[in-house]
Amino acid sequence: MNHNPDDLIMLFNDLFRESYRTVLIRGNDEPEYLPAAETGSVAQIIFAHGYYASALHEISHWCIAGAHRRTLRDYGYWYCPDGRSASQQQAFEQVEVKPQALEWLFSVAAGARFHISVDNLSGDGAADEDGFRRKVRAQANRYLECGMPARARAFFDTLRSFYGVRETFERAWQEESRRILPTDSKTDTEVD
Repeated sequence: MNHNPDDLIMLFNDLFRESYRTVLIRGNDEPEYLPAAETGSVAQIIFAHGYYASALHEISHWCIAGAHRRTLRDYGYWYCPDGRSASQQQAFEQVEVKPQALEWLFSVAAGARFHISVDNLSGDGAADEDGFRRKVRAQANRYLECGMPARARAFFDTLRSFYGVRETFERAWQEESRRILPTDSKTDTEVD
């Protein structure tokens, strides 16, 4: 299956340009969210280097951000770059569970490969990589069982339709879940 980031730009912008005055834009460097600068302008979700996975990840953050956070540059979060200490990494992983759960669901809905990221290659690595993976999967399962934020659900449904995986999503989700956690002996409820 072809995964062109231009398709994500088209799908996202068709869904949200008018209703949320927000557009998805291919960037050259680091990802960034820029709120609308003035009345009548649009907010911009800029994803890194034209990468498909980066676009899905940045969309995931936007889908979780509340109305106030969407008025702030990068949703008002301070990003601690690669090379984080153990405590900084633990805080990073705690904040990343929900967006990575959505990104994972979006990836499966698009028939794309998902790679969980602890994003700390030159630091101490993951605080608890297996635990983080289980928490992300448990959150994704909660989204499937209890519902996603409305914007996330709209984008998820659009992806499933566009990529033709609406009928095969459940099977694809189970296969992908086993791929990410192949030797997991704990159930999702044990993570809480």
